[in-house]
Amino acid sequence: MKYDTATPYTASYVVLRKGDKVAFVLRSNTAWMNGHYGLPSGKVEVGESFRVAAIREGKEEVGVTIKPENLRPVLTVHRNDDDSYWVDQYFEVVDWEGEAHNAEPHMHSEVAWLDLNNLPDNIIPSVRRALEQITTGNSYFEEGWV
Repeated sequence: MKYDTATPYTASYVVLRKGDKVAFVLRSNTAWMNGHYGLPSGKVEVGESFRVAAIREGKEEVGVTIKPENLRPVLTVHRNDDDSYWVDQYFEVVDWEGEAHNAEPHMHSEVAWLDLNNLPDNIIPSVRRALEQITTGNSYFEEGWV
């Protein structure tokens, strides 16, 4: 059966946290936002849950192993990005296995532990806004809607 409803893109984001510091990847050699810091993240693939995608992205991008029980959902964002519709799920992780490193050097030029209270200007704007929502304790956020 087909439904006449929206079919947004979906993505999972991993907020690897050590106190006030969070692991960011510096994008390079990609088709989007090169030179900007983002979180380990990516589109949810067909047949994946948000949690499975977050675990996969943590491994693929920064080489850490995350157990499902260590993923704490902290924010859901429903965004309209120039008529491209997304549902983003952010998970905070404070316990994982392995040392975060640049596991995708063909896509990122570094992994950096940045202080949430003093982020550089070149943070992906939607990620910056999401982190602001997480910091204020919001668990749901909409952006780009009239």
